[in-house]
Amino acid sequence: MNRAAVPITRIAASAYTIPTDAPESDGTLEWNATTLVLVEAQAGGVTGIGYSYANRATAVLVGDTLAHVVEGRDAFDIARTWQAMVAAIRNLGRPGVSSMAIAAVDNALWDLKARLLDVPLLQLLGAARDAIPVYGSGGFTSYTPARLAEQLAGWVRDGIAMVKMKVGRDPALDADRVQAARDAIGPATALFVDANGAYSRKQALAFAGTFADLGIRWFEEPVPSDDLEGLRLIRDRVPASVDVTAGEYGYDVVYFRRMCEAGAVDVLQADATRCGGITGFLQAAAVANAFHLPLSSHCAPSIHAHACCAVAGARHLEYFHDHVRIERMLFDGTLQPVHGTLHPARDRPGFGLAFKAADARRYAV
Repeated sequence: MNRAAVPITRIAASAYTIPTDAPESDGTLEWNATTLVLVEAQAGGVTGIGYSYANRATAVLVGDTLAHVVEGRDAFDIARTWQAMVAAIRNLGRPGVSSMAIAAVDNALWDLKARLLDVPLLQLLGAARDAIPVYGSGGFTSYTPARLAEQLAGWVRDGIAMVKMKVGRDPALDADRVQAARDAIGPATALFVDANGAYSRKQALAFAGTFADLGIRWFEEPVPSDDLEGLRLIRDRVPASVDVTAGEYGYDVVYFRRMCEAGAVDVLQADATRCGGITGFLQAAAVANAFHLPLSSHCAPSIHAHACCAVAGARHLEYFHDHVRIERMLFDGTLQPVHGTLHPARDRPGFGLAFKAADARRYAV
């Protein structure tokens, strides 16, 4: 049966900066606020919403460069529209802001298509599972030992069986901080660490043994993610019980292919708010599958829940403190873990989210 085109009538972008609830830092960065860039896509009297965590420049790029490329196209032809956006930013550079702008629009287009069909995004993508395990993520290096223990233990009490903390800002303190975390969560909970590329190769190798003795299962970005040789070196030498992971700074499928070809990771990470949206996330999933690697999503749990449940090789989803807090503040319909898993709603179309414009207005930039 032929279907009439449903032209996209409007693409609008806005940005909202929300202060953190306390100063935050990891091994290589400090921050006190996070900016969410929202895109609203309209077609057929329906509005889809998508977003990225970026900065105001990303919203400007959507309005100045991408909106006129997208408007007028068929809302059902996401792949064609995605290619047009990639072509439009050729001279601006693909990594960084350009890919995050494409991501915000692409996420909105997937939400729009699902809403036009009145189905949850999980059903549109095709479910591989009904739920995805999560790991609680925070444990910032700026936290006192008491706050670190409180946050991680709180997730465990809520039924989350995996938690992650930051390391690398002051390496001399890291072993004690990880020991404190282990003491707080007990021996049964899986404990992950994320260095955000702060260590040298030799530091990472030295800490790998220490962390393994403390039951660490996941060593994220032990060295900078562009150091593929370093990641491979560490992956080859860490105890077999420890997974070396990276990929959150991937902006295109070539990045993910190179990382996998280098044998740099045990688990590939991808972020649909950075790598070109749901479309790019599915491309990353295909690369991981081709190399027989599991996939884990980075941050933005409300964006990733449906997509992770559509990817057979997805291992888990990052339930990141900042983004959980922001998504609850700005959207109705966010998901709450049940027994450590997120179950995408099947009774609401798209991502299942509704933007709380009145609540968000005070944070507009």
